Amino acid sequence: MKLTLSHIDTPTGPMMMLLDDEKRVRLLEWVDHQARMDRLLARHYPKTSFSVSEETPPERYDQAIHAYFAGEINALDALPIAFGGTVFQRTVWQALQTIPAGRTLSYGQLAARIGNPKGMRAVGLANGANPIALIVPCHRVIGANGTLTGYGGGMERKHWLLRHEGSLPQNLL
Repeated sequence: MKLTLSHIDTPTGPMMMLLDDEKRVRLLEWVDHQARMDRLLARHYPKTSFSVSEETPPERYDQAIHAYFAGEINALDALPIAFGGTVFQRTVWQALQTIPAGRTLSYGQLAARIGNPKGMRAVGLANGANPIALIVPCHRVIGANGTLTGYGGGMERKHWLLRHEGSLPQNLL
C-alpha cells in the first residue's frame, strides 16, 4: 500500500497524517505517539506492506484540520477516511462518527448503539485502537459517571478537545 505522510501543526501538538493513494485518511495521530502509529498500522493491516513518502498535506486536509482547531468543530466531517481493523472495530469506529461534535456518549451507550449493550469493555478496546484521531472522534466517549477515561492521544488532549467542542462534563470544567 502506498501512503503519504504529512505533518500538521495544531494547538495540541504536531500531528501526522497518512493518506492512501485515493487520498483517504488512514491514520491521524500526534507525532509524539509515533510508536502507537506503528503498532496500529501493524495490527490493522497485518498482511500489508507499505511504502511511505513524505509530502506537505493537501490543502483541503490542512484547511479542514486548522478550521477545526479554529472553532469550526464540524470541519473534519467531510474528509474521506478508510480503516483496516476487525469487523467489530470498524463497527465501533463507524458508530463513533455518529456522535455529534459538542456531545459525548458513555462506553455503555456506545455499546448499546451498536446492538451490544453488554460489550462496554470490547467497545473500549476498539475505541482505544482507533487510528484516526479527531475525524473518528473517540475522544467523545467518556465514563458512565461523566469522568474522562483513557485516550490514545493523552488525557490532557482529551480534556482540551472536549472543552474546545463545548462538551466537557460540568464536573471537569
